[in-house]
Amino acid sequence: MTSSRRQFLAVLGAVGATQLFDHGLFAQSDDVTPNVLVGVRLAPFVDPLFLLPTLSSQSPLPGSQNYKVTMSEFRQKLHRDLPASVVWGFNGTAPGPIIVARKNQAVMIDWHNQLPPKHRLLVDHTLDGAGPGMPDVRSTIHLHGGHVSADNDGYPQDWTIPGQTQRTIYPNRQPGATLWYHDHAMGITRLNAMMGLAGIYVLHDPEEESIGLPSGGYDVPLVLQDRILDARGQIVYPISDIPNAPSIPEFFGTHILVNGRVSPYFEVEPRLYRFRLLNASNARVFQLSLLPEQQFVQIGTDGGLLPEPVIHSELLIAPGERVDMVIDFRGREGRRIILVNHGPAPYPSGGAPVPGLVMQFRVSRPLREDVDNSRIPQVLAHIPRLQESSAARTRAHRLVEIMASSEQPHRVLLNGKRFMDPATEDPLNGTVEIWEIVNTTKDAHPIHVHAVHFQLLGRHRFDTRRQQHTSEVVLVGKPIFPLSEELGWKDTIVCPPGQVTRIIIPFTREPGRYVWHCHTLEHEDNEMMRPLLIRA
Repeated sequence: MTSSRRQFLAVLGAVGATQLFDHGLFAQSDDVTPNVLVGVRLAPFVDPLFLLPTLSSQSPLPGSQNYKVTMSEFRQKLHRDLPASVVWGFNGTAPGPIIVARKNQAVMIDWHNQLPPKHRLLVDHTLDGAGPGMPDVRSTIHLHGGHVSADNDGYPQDWTIPGQTQRTIYPNRQPGATLWYHDHAMGITRLNAMMGLAGIYVLHDPEEESIGLPSGGYDVPLVLQDRILDARGQIVYPISDIPNAPSIPEFFGTHILVNGRVSPYFEVEPRLYRFRLLNASNARVFQLSLLPEQQFVQIGTDGGLLPEPVIHSELLIAPGERVDMVIDFRGREGRRIILVNHGPAPYPSGGAPVPGLVMQFRVSRPLREDVDNSRIPQVLAHIPRLQESSAARTRAHRLVEIMASSEQPHRVLLNGKRFMDPATEDPLNGTVEIWEIVNTTKDAHPIHVHAVHFQLLGRHRFDTRRQQHTSEVVLVGKPIFPLSEELGWKDTIVCPPGQVTRIIIPFTREPGRYVWHCHTLEHEDNEMMRPLLIRA
């Protein structure tokens, strides 16, 4: 038996095991029975991959793009053997439709909130921004990775309620990239995301289109999410055992959804395919590889193309991150290739079960054309490295976790402050800053900064014992330089525990009020978010 076959059987066995949890820790809505079985056995690779539809512009004027998008509740099949699930989505699909834009061509979107008046998941009214006086159902849409004005960023407190509309304008004055849109409402982002409020936004760039990468039907977005599903097919979200404070530290599901389907299959031709991966999970970090073992080529990250291709046998993608990659199916006619999540990731967040089978590629379709003219050029994009000497200021930030006690609830904080505290991050527009993010917690945190892209300078371990006893941050060992796949523009960066993660940020976009936060959504809702004031 080959090593690849042994790996596959081990993964299959792990996924086939039924996961049982304390029945009292789960809630969706009042009509969900308490006898909830999660991790119910589901056959993998029985549903075809759902190819997300592309949104059509409503504008009658050539060259302008105006869209109307409706957020609503509906039922959608997540697996062949389950009843349809109640989800929230955009224009009748979850994840939402692909919004396609072009560099330097503005897009205007009216986001119509037609969600129900009552939330399907239990709202924690002890969290800031979600108090008893706030409507349970609220939404504000944020274009993650978009360089936009503050009024169009989807500030967490600028929400709409059912019956209202949020209008946003995205100028798209940035390189081509895989962006995404999602809800960002204060105190309930994790719940709205769990119900399905996320979608892909593809920004095309003439320079990128000219280098011969796979395009059209061979350029396929893949939205990765993890969920817990009960025997009736409904989404189930855990709650704590603390009365009147149902929020949990992190969420880890027992099934992986790709484009809203559990472990689907995708029939492909024996040629190059481009896949735009988005990790839209609440907290799950994916560590992905192909079985039988095969390499894939990463060509881009959050902010667009990398300087040059990076060949991987596996890749890591944290919540909020995007990975742009190419898989070569040439010469693999008749093969079935599985995308696998190995887990636990190198930066674990708890001992949650790790679902392994992501999706299957079936090389079963004949070539539509005699020749595949797409290619992977050796040079992808010119990305000048920012110099530390250009920084006007260096800021030190500490990621802090305060464990629950009889006197206070569990909190995760940035610099020991809550969201409602006055803004302390106030860079001057037109300047460059270095941020040194010191992670004193035991979790990895994917830190996202709104309105900008930045570059990773590197990481450095520090003496955690000394830090715990004296609060001093004393570096140990040698600096850890960025990996090749981290040399592009980023908007979300993994900050491992016990390390200082250094990034350099050009604040050269739009002045105004934004936020920066951890993209583990349970952390974001639980105070790990701070205002960011870019001064004019």
